[in-house]
Amino acid sequence: MNTSTSKNTMILALTFLSIGTAFAQADTFPSRPITIVVPYPAGGTSDGQVRMIQEKLSKLLGQPVVVDNKSGASGAIGAQFVARSKADGYTLLFPNSGVLIAPLVNDKAGYDTLKDFKPITTVTTVPMVLVTSKSVPANGLTDFLQYARSQPQGIQYASAGPASFGHVASARFAQMAGIKVEHIPYRGEAVTTMAVRTGEVQMLLTTPSSAMLGQVQQGNIKMLGVGTANPTTLLPGVPTINKTVPGFTSEIWFGLLAPAGTPDEVVAKINAAVTTVMDDQAIRDKLQPTGAMPQTSTPAEFARMMKEESAQLRDVISKFGIKAE
Repeated sequence: MNTSTSKNTMILALTFLSIGTAFAQADTFPSRPITIVVPYPAGGTSDGQVRMIQEKLSKLLGQPVVVDNKSGASGAIGAQFVARSKADGYTLLFPNSGVLIAPLVNDKAGYDTLKDFKPITTVTTVPMVLVTSKSVPANGLTDFLQYARSQPQGIQYASAGPASFGHVASARFAQMAGIKVEHIPYRGEAVTTMAVRTGEVQMLLTTPSSAMLGQVQQGNIKMLGVGTANPTTLLPGVPTINKTVPGFTSEIWFGLLAPAGTPDEVVAKINAAVTTVMDDQAIRDKLQPTGAMPQTSTPAEFARMMKEESAQLRDVISKFGIKAE
């Protein structure tokens, strides 16, 4: 056998070995607990959603599913951790649309969303809602905008952190609504609701967590609008923001990502399990009060959506000069 033939034979052998290893991984996966990293603090929308599906997902996969909150830097700390983890399906990321933003506003974000992760599936979509402190003298969005425009120094709004999805969406809302605002960043979603309740800020544009909806029902904060294009049955009676601010819509997705290089067969197993969980009516019933709509996808569909949305966010960030702090 000549040298060229020997090399070709070795390459073929290694190729078949690689394929065989991938199938073996899929056949035995999972053989130990899976960790889902939530890159935001406990108590927020992302944390609440993943804990709702945690138990059923564990049963379907036959292994414990552990939730690990690694918050900070608008989700970048948790994202970095997963991006650098072994690509074997045992460490996953449960972010929202905000995971696309950090690399667009900070060269030192530590990850590239489109290169460092392998999309598994979207899990839900949630419309953003605009809420205000009960101390604000407005019971509708029109009244609120009149109030905001009457304030010489403008109003203050909260977000889950500098360059978070809420920061970007709020800046766009303020520009389209013609109001002067000051950004007050917090660490995570849960504390922003409290900031509105106590009157530390006058406005918050974010996803409606169960805790927030509870505060609305108790009359501690006011919900003035929802970011869907049309009224949603998830939040009956809440008018769309675009009715008062034409052209403004804002929704956010939540999904599962794996480190780049995770075997397709492993990704397919997780995708199938999550899809089954999200088809469960009991899960849908639990999600409805939070304003979340179950929405799964194929890995390819998710990848395409992320690529398109990243380009759109890049344009908004550039237009409004949003930077990481």
